Amino acid sequence: MSDPVAHRATRSPSDRPSWTVILGTIAFVLTVPGTVVVLAPYWLTGWRAGPPLFGTRLTRWLGGVLFLVGLPVFVDFVVRFVREGLGTPAPIAPTRHLVVGGPYRLVRNPGYLAVLALLIGQALVLGRTSLLVYAAAVAVGFHAFVVLYEEPTLRRTFGTEFEAYSRTTPRWIPRLSWGRRALEDRGRGSAS
Repeated sequence: MSDPVAHRATRSPSDRPSWTVILGTIAFVLTVPGTVVVLAPYWLTGWRAGPPLFGTRLTRWLGGVLFLVGLPVFVDFVVRFVREGLGTPAPIAPTRHLVVGGPYRLVRNPGYLAVLALLIGQALVLGRTSLLVYAAAVAVGFHAFVVLYEEPTLRRTFGTEFEAYSRTTPRWIPRLSWGRRALEDRGRGSAS
């Protein structure tokens, strides 16, 4: 079985992301996640808070925690696509390398999970069921996109490297530990 992170050892020091990749990623983030995570919730709620969901202010705190956990995972997802994958999250400018470091060692889709955490966090902080319904619809859309487009494309592009990765890393429910492979990678000095 091939090691999905083995490509890191074979990169040359000049194998850096181009300005086109960096600017393309910024444009993608402002357009797609910016619309999904910022504009659509604003259109749905005006960012006006309703009464706490389930009749308890604890939901607002839980929402804040979800948002604060989701934000750095989202930022890491974007940075990894540029630095590790040498591409963008946009399907029209995909990565040249399979991205498997950091949170990708725990789950195959941390970027989508981060977006859902940001949406559910907003829904709980604002006390808005409309945002919970919206988050559920976004989750269904993400799943359909991953199963019908993204994973078949990754199989065609990265072949056995993606197959090995998908056998050891769950699609949606993160592993509770970094696992042996991650510890071995750290021992070899891989970035994570």
